[in-house]
Amino acid sequence: MGTALIYDEEMTNYKLLWIDPACKIEVPERLTVSHEALVRNGLADRCVSIPVREATDTDILLVHSEEYLEAVKTTPYMTLEDLKEFTLQYGDTYFHPNIYHCAKLAAGAALQLVDSVMTGKVRNGMALVRPPGHHSMRSAANGFCVFNNVAIAAKYAQKKYGVQRVLIVDWDIHHGQGVQYCFEDDPSVMYFSWHRYEHQKFWPNLKESDYDCVGKDKGAGFNINVPWNKVRMQNSDYLAVFSHVLLPVAYEFCPDLVLVCAGFDSAIGDPEGEMFATPDIFAHLTHLLMNLAGGKLCAVLEGGYNLTSLAQSVCQTVHTLLGDPTPRPAIIDSPCKSALESLQCVRSAHKKYWSCLKYAADPPDFDLSTKRIKLAEEEEEEKKLEQGDEAITTKEEMWPEPPKRVAPPVRTAVVLPEGVACPAGCKCFSSSSENLSPHIANKLRENFLNDADDSDALLTFASLIGLVEKMEKNEICSGLALVHDVSMATMCVIQHAATDLSNRVLVVCVGDEMSPSQITEDGKTLVVHISGKQPEEQKCKYYIPVCLKKGCSEVSGFVQAMLSLLLPLGYEYDPSLVLLVRMPDNEIYDSVWQQLTSLLQGLAQGRTLVLMQESEKAYINPTASSLLGNAAPSLGPLPAPLPDDVEMLESLRHRLQTDWKLLQTTAPESEGGDDH
Repeated sequence: MGTALIYDEEMTNYKLLWIDPACKIEVPERLTVSHEALVRNGLADRCVSIPVREATDTDILLVHSEEYLEAVKTTPYMTLEDLKEFTLQYGDTYFHPNIYHCAKLAAGAALQLVDSVMTGKVRNGMALVRPPGHHSMRSAANGFCVFNNVAIAAKYAQKKYGVQRVLIVDWDIHHGQGVQYCFEDDPSVMYFSWHRYEHQKFWPNLKESDYDCVGKDKGAGFNINVPWNKVRMQNSDYLAVFSHVLLPVAYEFCPDLVLVCAGFDSAIGDPEGEMFATPDIFAHLTHLLMNLAGGKLCAVLEGGYNLTSLAQSVCQTVHTLLGDPTPRPAIIDSPCKSALESLQCVRSAHKKYWSCLKYAADPPDFDLSTKRIKLAEEEEEEKKLEQGDEAITTKEEMWPEPPKRVAPPVRTAVVLPEGVACPAGCKCFSSSSENLSPHIANKLRENFLNDADDSDALLTFASLIGLVEKMEKNEICSGLALVHDVSMATMCVIQHAATDLSNRVLVVCVGDEMSPSQITEDGKTLVVHISGKQPEEQKCKYYIPVCLKKGCSEVSGFVQAMLSLLLPLGYEYDPSLVLLVRMPDNEIYDSVWQQLTSLLQGLAQGRTLVLMQESEKAYINPTASSLLGNAAPSLGPLPAPLPDDVEMLESLRHRLQTDWKLLQTTAPESEGGDDH
């Protein structure tokens, strides 16, 4: 199963025909530079090209009124003056004789993408479309949008394929009020949007865009707004919101289909967003969504007005959809105070609807609240920035081109005992002990081998070291090894990796057996041990025991620990290698194990080595499937985690956030605090 790419040059054949400062940024080049970048980087050829079709009246009427559709149908026959007059009744948009045709193509492209994914022709895909859609309302064009492409796609998927739950993720920098209005009373569609808001001072200047607009009637809790009340948000702010709001709630909701309003005006350099998130962050946001809904993900282009960062961000997204290893994330630091205020408010507003947020903190004190901020002070601060910091701002908005993403020739290699079949798609790997330097061989014998003639164990260790070295050279992406003694093998890999001063190893141990000893304070290794065993006292910053009341068999608690604790720790630590260790008798469900394996591959450029005991043979194929990039099975709608586990995780996060800033979910109480 591949990745669909839907594009038709015809959608570039309209433009603004008169002077309008608000609309001049919406240009045909937005589409052409995006597609040209995909072609130039060899990505378009790797995708499955799907032809575009026009949306039918029946399709469009799933969302829009007949009166509005009939009005838009008249635009191809209007004079320039008529078009200007027609446009005046709508907000911040424009019409052109060819825009009705292009709008039908844009909506139809989204539907073609849904058809391709839902029928299994592809597993995911992206539609490069114009005009965008998420501002368009039932009876009104708005914000460059004529028909609401993604809202139509969601209704279409429900009607044609019986999809029960749809997640719409809108990472455009503007609030997609058209999508919100369409589904605000519908519990079968969850709409998540982050957007520049600035306490209602930024377009579309709606009270309904704030965090406390959670949906109506049966749809209460299914509309999640994250307002950005300052500009210059960075990668860490985006990851914090994914880790502590979107992902926990999305996994609890358990969608059958994920639709992304993929607007890239939230990237650095964009004149609308004025944010500092680099294009590579979209590789990670995409990866984090790809194990929901069994991997059924459809991204549909919305905004993006800096032609350089737009093209780069589109490429990063498509790279990830194709399964290429994600790059090391750039600039991960503490979320800023304003982002934490919004995060705290959103979590508090939704705590009564989602069990994963049950213990979320109350909103900040009134003086700090996003509702009652000192606007005059902020305006003064902005004025100073505009007047005195122009040179600095220009300098800060320069960013390096994302590193070239080259997939290793071997996706997954396996080290297996004799007689165990190699999983389909993997490459068997072994390395002779003769390939080891005498120094390393002696060290292995000294530290790990009791019997001087233990040639089998030495061969296994040699293979593990050889595999890690191939991963470091980008010749192999990920690995799986079945070993006689998983604890000893873990220490062997850690010890070898430590010989390279630039290496940082994230070790994730799952199960009740003892995790690796000799954890040091130098930061070369971070160990997160998830088990049902009451942990010893935390040894140091780099050893984090997580004790679930019923151990790893408690699905909801495990998933919450994985999303809200392990992933933020992993992103902040930024390892060069991930070592995932499955201890014997761990009781973790296959589907949860596969989710964990898949999500961890967003770190360390996908360099993930899984170690399992020889007795765990039954789990080779599911593990290999995840390492090969196949989406993990859906977990189903999650029940409420055990109160003890939620309380423990909140307490642990609170204790750790002094050292690990990406675990923060509340704004600092003092008037200080970091802002970007």
